[in-house]
Amino acid sequence: MDKVIITCAVTGSIHTPTMSPHLPVTPEEIATQAIDAAAAGAAILHLHARNPDDGRPTADPAVFMQFLPRIKAECDAVINITTGGSSLMTLDERLAAPALAEPEMCSLNMGSMNFGIFPLKNRYRDWKHAWEPKLLEATRDVVFKNTFADIETVFDRLGRGCGTRFEFECYDVGHIQTLAFYLREGLIQKPLFVQFVMGILGGIDAAPEQLMHMKATADRLLGDNYRFSVLAAGRWQLPLATMGTIMGGNVRVGLEDSLLIKRRTLAGSNAEQVAKIRRIIEELGYEIATPAEAREMLGLKGSDKVNF
Repeated sequence: MDKVIITCAVTGSIHTPTMSPHLPVTPEEIATQAIDAAAAGAAILHLHARNPDDGRPTADPAVFMQFLPRIKAECDAVINITTGGSSLMTLDERLAAPALAEPEMCSLNMGSMNFGIFPLKNRYRDWKHAWEPKLLEATRDVVFKNTFADIETVFDRLGRGCGTRFEFECYDVGHIQTLAFYLREGLIQKPLFVQFVMGILGGIDAAPEQLMHMKATADRLLGDNYRFSVLAAGRWQLPLATMGTIMGGNVRVGLEDSLLIKRRTLAGSNAEQVAKIRRIIEELGYEIATPAEAREMLGLKGSDKVNF
């Protein structure tokens, strides 16, 4: 098999500052943790932005531009900007930063879904910021919207418009069917980089049986046109990433997906999670991919063709 690509999702929009003092919030913190994660072995850095004053998720391109140039200057990792943002943002808001930055890669959720993070609210009492429980509770009655038309807009603006390729985030097997449809229609080209996203309330649960189901579905519908990676939320992050490696896939870790390094223990940084999954991968006898190797494996345009 090819070498294993490690993606690190540095901050996301799910966890809030109350949940971990190690969650990067400011542009300086996001850049530092991203660069350290790359040094630890991450070939791809998946990036969101946050309001530096209170840690609230933001889609403001000006905030992205406070950390993107520094990350590019200080490491060679592939920079992968979210088009998901959060379920409370409009499509135009979510696309503003990647449309400006024209990155090598963006994430792309392959469908609309209930994206429930409101149960996290019950785990905490004292909040650093008033917006935190309100944002979590809002997901009880908000649908993350990515219609077929929305997905096609992303293809047009970022794919055809900027030469950006995608981390196709599939939260359930129906999303794989949507991906296969667009492959047949010729709107996307191989190799597809498919992220099996597991453990989000509203999507497929995080379990070994479900990972095997996702892989079997992708094999049947996508054939040999794809590479896959495994993203499992919370405590399932490292076990299912390990299983994904053994099954011939790639892995994603990071504080966006899990705040833990082991049971009941907060990770001190993104780099700590990257270093741990790297040790596991190498102990299993596999090698990790460098950023240059990841670019070749995924057919990316190169860091010299971005706009930051």
